[in-house]
Parts: sequence; structure tokens; C-alpha cells
Amino acid sequence: MVIRHRALLAEDKQERHHAILDAAARLLARSPDRVANVAEVADEAGLAKGTVYLYFPSKEELLLALHERNVAGFFEAMIARLERPEPVTLDCMLALMRRYMVDDPTYLPLATRCLGLMATQMPTEAAAAFMERMTDRLWSAGAGLERHFPTLPLGGGVVLLRRSYALIIGLWQLSSAHAAQGGEPTNCPTGQFDYAQELGVALAALWEGTIGPHLPASGAVPANQEA
Repeated sequence: MVIRHRALLAEDKQERHHAILDAAARLLARSPDRVANVAEVADEAGLAKGTVYLYFPSKEELLLALHERNVAGFFEAMIARLERPEPVTLDCMLALMRRYMVDDPTYLPLATRCLGLMATQMPTEAAAAFMERMTDRLWSAGAGLERHFPTLPLGGGVVLLRRSYALIIGLWQLSSAHAAQGGEPTNCPTGQFDYAQELGVALAALWEGTIGPHLPASGAVPANQEA
């Protein structure tokens, strides 16, 4: 009975943990340009403010936990795909990135915000623990890429994923800055900036240049493609 009671408590805590993150995600999706405070998250989740603090000691740690959930979802999907024996294509990888990073309205705003918070306001221990868990996922995915693509040297999968992430975040920041200028060509030589199109071209060039031209190329990040 004691063991069962403890199991129920653990399940309740996990459910409440996810409920808080779900509430924070809904608020962020409604207002990507601002960060909701703990009181707003608690109200959205139907909980007391103090309850939220029991799970997340600060607003920054709550945001980081939400970002980690987003990142973990991407890596879990990628690793599961890489563990299958079927050949991996460029379009397959781009579809995964689009599904989990580009199509999710909270991923990119939250990722860029958390990158800044970790450097300035995040508790050192929380940031270090997050980076350790992310590193483990990155190495697992990188090793999977190396199994599928023998042209990658040891550690090459990690380097490719790290550079891909830099492109995803950097181009999104550039497109956001362009949008903030009202879409005017002031900071964009072409006068237009289609984020998905630009990202697809840049990632295709990176992956083909790293792995080789045998990967099928795509002019844009594929939408809703089965991975």
C-alpha cells in the first residue's frame, strides 16, 4: 500500500508538472513577444502561485523547463528515426526540424529567450544541468547520423547538428529583425525574407556540403512530410 501510494503521488506530481508547462506554453503561444509571470501561469493552470513555485523556483527555470521539453521532443523523434534501418534523407531531417522547431509557435521565441537567460539570469546549477542533458541527447543523435552516413567522422554528427541549430536560430533572429522593420529592405539585401525558404536552402547546402550530394535536396523545409 505504501509503494502504491508513493506511485500515485509521483504520478500526480508529474501530471501537475506537465500541467504547469502546458499553461506556460499556451500563454506564450498567445503572446510570443512577452513572458508571462508566475501568477499568470498559475491562474492559467488553475493552481495557486505557491504551488507553481514548488515545482519551479523561478520564472526563468520554468521557461527553461518548457524549452527543454520542446527540445527533448525533437531529439526523441530524431533518435527514434535514426534507429530505424531505412535510409535517412535530407527531406526527412528537414521535415523533423520543421515539425518540431519551425511549426511550433513557441519553439524559436523560447529558444532565443532561454539562450539569453542562461547567460545572464539563470541559476548556474540549473543551466549546467540543462546543458548536460542536452549534450547527452545531442551525442545520441549525432551517433545515429554517423551510423547512417559513413562519410561523417567521429563526432561529425554532433558538429552537423550544432551548425544546423545555429542556422535555425540565426536565420529566425534575422527574419524577426526584418519583420520588426516592417518588412522593408533596410536590413535585407533582397527586400524579402521567407524564413522557411531561406532555412531550407541554407540547411540543404550545409548537409550536402558536409555529407555529400547523394542526399535529395529541397528548396524549402518540407511541410508535413512523413519522417
